[in-house]
Amino acid sequence: MEFTPDELAGIVDLFGALDRSALQRACVELAYKRGADREPAGFDDAIDAAVADYHLLVLDDELLVPGPIAFPELPEGATDLPHILDVESRTIDRDRLAEAAQRRFRADAAAAVEAGDRERIEHLLDVSYELEVWAPVELAQARRRLDDALGE
Repeated sequence: MEFTPDELAGIVDLFGALDRSALQRACVELAYKRGADREPAGFDDAIDAAVADYHLLVLDDELLVPGPIAFPELPEGATDLPHILDVESRTIDRDRLAEAAQRRFRADAAAAVEAGDRERIEHLLDVSYELEVWAPVELAQARRRLDDALGE
């Protein structure tokens, strides 16, 4: 059973934030409800991809929150998760989240430029605009560096 990045963001958004193990348990529960048996680690690649693409962001090295390019969507049966999982709903400080997102973006941009990864650079340019709308961050300098790396 596969979940889209927006579905993973929707599950996380239902709780405000989740750690990886709680998101894995949520995926297992939903897979079970659909008749698919999955191990929690079976969802690692989908979670990693959602983080890499900015559908999910990691806060304080443990909490996952919906990211700037996510359009959170609840998968079928997800509304039952608060009753199934023993997880408290969380409210995340937006300033802390913005700071973490900006720090990660700058590191990702530097790594993409250093690697000459044109595809990643183009993706990060798109993310930069979404991130500035999503959080009070200023990414013009990082965007110029990405543009320069593309020769534009």
